[in-house]
Amino acid sequence: MVDSILRHLKRILNTKQGNAPIAEDYGVPDFSEFMSALPRSVGELERSIRLAIQKYEPRLTGVRVSFIPQEEDRLSLRFQIVARLAAESKNPVYIETVVDSDGKIEIKG
Repeated sequence: MVDSILRHLKRILNTKQGNAPIAEDYGVPDFSEFMSALPRSVGELERSIRLAIQKYEPRLTGVRVSFIPQEEDRLSLRFQIVARLAAESKNPVYIETVVDSDGKIEIKG
């Protein structure tokens, strides 16, 4: 089930809002718009990721998203997602996302 969730998260987080016929708010805003406002925009990026996951991935609950500063690679942004599987509320799931300079998101679980 975790692999299925990771694939779905990759789809959600790599879809720009307004580009999916399912719903206007499916996906996340274009992250390239936030890049010029860093570090002030980090909180907004965390919030956008969290809201998209909460709304479109019901298999995860208690979603938290945290920015992970990277001194060695300033061209990408890293976020850690911590959540619980809705079916098993005991053990947390840790997911790392990397947003590259083009706004593409890679997910590692």
